[in-house]
Order: sequence, then C-alpha cells, then structure tokens
Amino acid sequence: MARRRTALLTLTALLGTALVGLPSGPAAADEVEQVRNGTFDSTTDPWWTTPGVTAGLSGGKLCADVPGGTANRWDAAVGQNDITLVKGETYRFSFTADGSPEGHVVRALVGLAAAPYDTWFEVSPQLSVSGDTYSYTFTSPVDTTQGQVAFQAGGSADGWRLCMDDVSLLGGVPPEVYQPDTGPRVRVNQVAYLPAGPKNATLVTDATSKLPWQLKDGSGATVAHGWTVPRGVDASSGQNVHSIDFGAWRKAGQDYTLVADGQTSRPFDIGTGAYEQLRLDSLKYYYTQRSGTAIRDDLRPGYGRAAGHVGVAPNQGDTDVACQPGVCDYRLDVSGGWYDAGDHGKYVVNGGIATWELLSTYERELLARTGEPRTLRDGTLAVPESGNKVPDILDEARWELEFLLKMQVPDGQPLAGMAHHKIHDEQWTGLPLLPSEDPQKRELHPPSTQATLNLAATAAQAARLYRPYDKAFAARALTAARKAWAAALAHPDLYASDSDGTGGGTYADSDATDEFYWAAAELYLTTGEKRFADHVLNSPVHTADIFGSLGFDWARTAAAGRLDLATVPSALPGRDKVRRSVVQGADRYLATLKAQPYGMPYAPDGNRYDWGSSHQVLNNAVVLATAHDITGGAKYRDGAVQSMDYILGRNALNISYVTGYGEVSSHNQHSRWYAHELDPGLPNPPKGTLAGGANSGIQDPYAQSKLTGCVGQFCYIDDIQSWSTNETAINWNAALARMASFVADQG
Repeated sequence: MARRRTALLTLTALLGTALVGLPSGPAAADEVEQVRNGTFDSTTDPWWTTPGVTAGLSGGKLCADVPGGTANRWDAAVGQNDITLVKGETYRFSFTADGSPEGHVVRALVGLAAAPYDTWFEVSPQLSVSGDTYSYTFTSPVDTTQGQVAFQAGGSADGWRLCMDDVSLLGGVPPEVYQPDTGPRVRVNQVAYLPAGPKNATLVTDATSKLPWQLKDGSGATVAHGWTVPRGVDASSGQNVHSIDFGAWRKAGQDYTLVADGQTSRPFDIGTGAYEQLRLDSLKYYYTQRSGTAIRDDLRPGYGRAAGHVGVAPNQGDTDVACQPGVCDYRLDVSGGWYDAGDHGKYVVNGGIATWELLSTYERELLARTGEPRTLRDGTLAVPESGNKVPDILDEARWELEFLLKMQVPDGQPLAGMAHHKIHDEQWTGLPLLPSEDPQKRELHPPSTQATLNLAATAAQAARLYRPYDKAFAARALTAARKAWAAALAHPDLYASDSDGTGGGTYADSDATDEFYWAAAELYLTTGEKRFADHVLNSPVHTADIFGSLGFDWARTAAAGRLDLATVPSALPGRDKVRRSVVQGADRYLATLKAQPYGMPYAPDGNRYDWGSSHQVLNNAVVLATAHDITGGAKYRDGAVQSMDYILGRNALNISYVTGYGEVSSHNQHSRWYAHELDPGLPNPPKGTLAGGANSGIQDPYAQSKLTGCVGQFCYIDDIQSWSTNETAINWNAALARMASFVADQG
C-alpha cells in the first residue's frame, strides 16, 4: 500500500514524557554511560560551544551565556560529540537545567554530529531559575559512533544564561511501558448525538452478562435506562465490550452522561449545533494552512503569522523555484496553495484529492435532497475574500487550485501540460519552524502522470462550479484540465519515485488507472463530451469493486469519479448501474459498522489500521452518506451519522480525534507551526483539526518507543513527535468537513 512517506523522516525528533523533578530509575547491571563528564566537577571538557557562546564552571554546573539576536536555535549551542548509539537499544537521556531570566526554552537533543545532522530524540522544556530535573527514554533507530548530545539555546532576541548539570545518556535501560489514560470505561461520542439520530455507546467491562445503564441529563436526573448488549472481545481493541443503544431518547440538551457498570461517561450534548460549528471549523482550518500569504490574526486570533515562502529571507522560495538537478532547466512561480500537513511541502496529488473533496462538499449542498447551499455561503468562513459574493468554501478551494495550475509544465517545454508532482525543501527541517523562518532551498520535483490527472480532475470540476461566479477562471481551469488530460495520455506511466523522500513525502503510486478514470469522469460531467464518456465506460475501473475496507484516498481515487458520476446529473449510459454500485458499497460498509462493537464502517484486513485511519473511517462514511442521497434510505443516513461517533470519542482510547471537540481531544498533532508542545509561544492546532489516528505501522521512532505491539485502535499517541499516528493533513480534514457538513444537514 502506498504511504505518504516510505522512508524515515531524518530530522523528525522524538519527544519523551517529562518526569520533572523525579530521579532516574534504578540502574541495571548492563547500563552504560555514553556521556563523558556530565557532572562538570572540575572541567567543561570535552563539551563544545558554538561561536559567540561563552561557557564555564559555576557552582558545579556548566553555565553558558547565550547571546541575543540569533535567528535559529542551533546558532547558540553547547554539546558533546563522539557519542555511540546502538540500533534498537533503549537509552535514558536525563539532565538538570535552569535558565535566567526564566521562561527561556532549551532544545535538548540526541542526534548526528555530521551532515545531514539527523535528530533521533529531542525535547524543548521551558526553564525556570530554580531549575528542574528531566528524564526521558527512547530507542535508537541507528548504529553510530558519530552521535551528539546538544543543548540549543539560540533564537532569542535577548541574551540569557543557561546552566546544566548531571547530563547523562545511559544505555541498556529497560523501555518505559506506556499506559494510555483512557478515562471512564463508558465510551461515547463526546460532542453530540442528533436528536432524531442513532445514539450508541460502548462499555468496556469484564462482565459477560447484560448490565443496566442509565442516561442522565445535565442536572443528574435519570431520563432513560435499559440493558447493555454483550459483544465479546472486540478485535479492533482486544477489549471485552458491551454495546448500549439509547436512540429512543430524542430530547435535545447539554451535558448528558451515560452510566453503566459503576462508570460515568464523559459528557455530551444531544443537538445539531455542534455539527453546524464543526462544519465551519473544519473548513476554517485551511486558511491557517495557506502558503504565500500572511495569516491575519483578526481572522484567526492566536494564529496570525508572517507569509511563508514568498522569497523573503530566510525563505528561498516559492516565487522562483528551480527543479531538482537534471529535471528541468526552467523556474516557476509556485507560490500559494496549502501546506500539505505538518511540514512545509506542497503536493499535487494530495492537494488534488483534498480540493476535490472540498468542492464536492459544496456540490453536494447544491444537489442533495438535504443539501443547504446557504450554510456555505459568502461570509461563513471568515477568510480575506469574504464579502466578494462568492461562497467562502469556493474562495478557499481556489487558493489551492491556483497553486495546482501553477504546477503545470509551461508550453514549449519538454512534458508541456504535465504537472510537477510536488515542491518542498531540499532537506528535512526540524520542529518547531514557522513557514516564514524555513531557510531550506526549495525544489520542484519531476512531473508525474498521477499529479497531472489530479490537476485535470480538479480543474474540470472547478470549471463547472466556478462558472456562475467567475467565467474567466472557469474557462482557464477547463483549458488547463484539457491540456493536462492530453499530456497524461501522451505520458501514461511517469510515476513518482518511492525513493524521492528527502525533505518531503514521496506520495509514490505505481498505478494511474484510477486517476485516468477520475479525470475522465470530471471532464465528462463538465463538458458532456463523448470521448470522455467513452474513456469512463471502457475503463476497467468503471465496473470494478472499488469500495474496499480502506476506502478512498490520494492513492485510491476511483471512488471520487464513481461518486460524482452517481450524483452529478449527466446522460452517461448505464448511470443507474453506477448508482447501484455506490449503494452496494454502502451496504458492505453498513454491515461492517454493525459488526464493529465501536460502530465504525472500518475493519481493515488483519486489523492493520492504515496511515490516516481516522479519515478513512470518514471517507467510508461518505459512501454511506451518498447512498442516502441516492436512495433516501434512513439506514444509510444513520450509518453515516453514527460513523462520526468513533471520530469524536467512542473509541478504545476514549479520545476525540478532532482538536477542540470533546472533553478530551487530540491537540498535539505533528506540525512545525502548531507546535505548542515544543514551544509555548506557538499555538496548538486550531479547533476543528483532525488527527491521523491509529496506525498499526507506527513508522515513527517515537510511536515505536511507546506503542510496539499495539492492537488496532491502540496504535495512536497524541504527541507532536508521532508523525505516523498524529499528523494533520489537508486531505484528512477534507473528509472531516464533508461528513460534518452532511451530519449538520440531517439536523
């Protein structure tokens, strides 16, 4: 299965859980100290400092005077080289540190002392004058004798004093056993249930017989009661569970709780208001992902920042970007667009599927029986374009569309009409790092067939949706779509390399059949031309079973074409069969949902949760929602609505995967600028941000240090360093926006 990344992120670090003020655990017989002179009893040797930093002994500590006015943390540092690490061995990194004046942050890390300066562990505590002791464990991902322990203290406008003592890197320690706090054993949708919608919960219990439950309102009064239904051991979590159905209660209210087996659930509402707000918050997320423009603090209080990658130092792009060596001899202005995820890269394939899903969220409001276009009208998202008489969701999607159009190879060049696969930094950067402070060289990567077809599909869709508001832009988009289609036909197998993963994700995919089908579908729906209909009808994808357990995604785009062919009016021969195929796929997802004690339409083969599983749950729910739009069947509506429960807290970890929604929610997603966990001066992700969710692959070292051996739903940790389970991404939030909008419409 294609992944967003296929190689270790070399500069992504590992952050442990601080044990402030606690001594290290007892030493084992085979523990070996790797740091020399970490107690500074009589000398500072062999510790080094960067130019401008003055260090010496003071009170049995190493104290360093850090100059003000440096740009980066690594501009002022103290460290020790020639550290030996053994791959797979667990180390305890501990130290005491204080800072004067207090409030300064030091970045303590273990990494490579030579280029490319990989980081294998890092933490950034905020220091007090009195000092604290910090201790962490991590597992080395490499064998090396060129390791480094460093304390980076630059980046401050004013000078300050850093003191440290008892620096230790002890090898051979036992790994810490991670025990997530899952709270009460009654698992509910912590946000809201619809008054006339399904209401289900899951009880984790050792009991094998039915148990009584009570529903309590905000005052604590019991308003409904019943009996649980034992479900046995749930494969997705390894837990023995019961199901609770309290759907008969329909009275709206706040702060309901569910009580069973001596446990009281986290509170939740019954009502539609939360979904009306989530519809907007999940879409407002995109404004703070914008590249190439300053983010206005008056529009997003607490999230204002300077424009990123506009050619202003220290940025080196994106207004005049060259290709990787040997790829092309021209330069392009590829400014704008959305940052893809927690890094500063911009990728056409993921930008394409994300843009399609936002446009489809709007298009559904125009076409579906429960659609309400006014809910996404001009002025709803508080973006700079609000007030221009264009629906805000179209304004937001256009920010990305304009970037996608810029990625097309110009006329007169080799591969003219194709689209470059991606643009990102030459090397990986560390965390945290605001877009405007990224000093890395930017590079255009080779064109690919998949990127070209993403451009063709989204530009064709845009042509029909923007026509009422901007005929010139619609015409320009359709011209680009036609040009991209022709170029892809001429170059049907130019695939991105799965080894091109330095500085950005690969987004490699070795089959473009689904992208050809999707692009042809969008071009046909917009133009009605027979040649595009013929490609759709002759594609092996057209009659294939495309609604698998993992659902659709950037690498599996056939469903995008199928869903639009089923819902956007056209004269396509056999359209009724297309619509039936969507309903059949929904029937399968509905059966999966009913078989899952946690009630989600997602059961991957072998219980191997995939990268971004939370949005895959949502995209499977989109198929259920579409089946409701096609048939009006209540069972599909209820299945789609119930799918949100898993995302919003009814899961094994008892956590809402959406920032700011639910009593306990993900809020430390992997990001270079939503990085409050590492830098108290930066914010957490904005309200309405979806976390990637459980990922059985646990590809990042931090997740590996905590989650090795995890079962299904437990393969997740809300930590900024876990990029494989806890990243944010534009395509993931698009799935959230689409389903939040659907559920809000059902109210």
